[in-house]
Amino acid sequence: MTIRRPSAARTARLLAATAVLAGLLAGTAAPALAAAPGRAAPRAVVRAEAPATVTVTGHGRASATPDLAILSVGVEASRPTAKEAMAAQNTAAEALLAVLHKQGIADRDIRTDSLSLSPVYTQNAQGENKVTGYQAGQSFSVKIRDIDRTGQVIGAVNDTTGDAGRVNGVVFDVADPSALRVKAREAAYKDAYEKAAQHARLSGHELGRLVSLSEGESVRPGPGATPGIAADEPSVPLAPGEIEEQVTVSAVFELV
Repeated sequence: MTIRRPSAARTARLLAATAVLAGLLAGTAAPALAAAPGRAAPRAVVRAEAPATVTVTGHGRASATPDLAILSVGVEASRPTAKEAMAAQNTAAEALLAVLHKQGIADRDIRTDSLSLSPVYTQNAQGENKVTGYQAGQSFSVKIRDIDRTGQVIGAVNDTTGDAGRVNGVVFDVADPSALRVKAREAAYKDAYEKAAQHARLSGHELGRLVSLSEGESVRPGPGATPGIAADEPSVPLAPGEIEEQVTVSAVFELV
């Protein structure tokens, strides 16, 4: 068998064709590699600088003349037995409720706050405590919507219940505190805004947008109460004064 070897010219042509094909393949692969997601050139991330802020607390107050009196009254009776004590208490409570109705107080404005029955102890010569009786009592919360008649109502209660009657105190209020709270809230926000604006001027900035605003629990200063009143007092002079509502807000503003 005769083996023919390719000539030098043919070999040279084959090598040239191979080189051209390799170049074409490399040229088509380069764009694909450039377009691969994993090989994308990283982009620079630009972070915006957070604006300066100021946090302030605003306080607001509003006052109004009260239009409601809340009277705390009750009855109390002591007897040798628990049954007798409860019976005496029931009689006194019925008299109390009757006089309240006679004074024009509606049922919806009378509420029982507490009812109690407890033994009464007495210490003998030997130092021993023994039950010598029982004490029963009941207390009521009464709303008087015509506060000018509050003293008259107290006098009528005392006159009717006698020694069994108890006047624990009276609180003046407004029947609808929502309007008063609105005024106090407006004053609190105005106070916070003015404080923030001042801080902006002092720091060489201008006051920007409101970032956040929160309101604390509204506060009403503790009301006064009448002391114990003698049972023979026909009418009691009272001074309702004013009712005050307090609101606190916390605000955050941008400084630009």
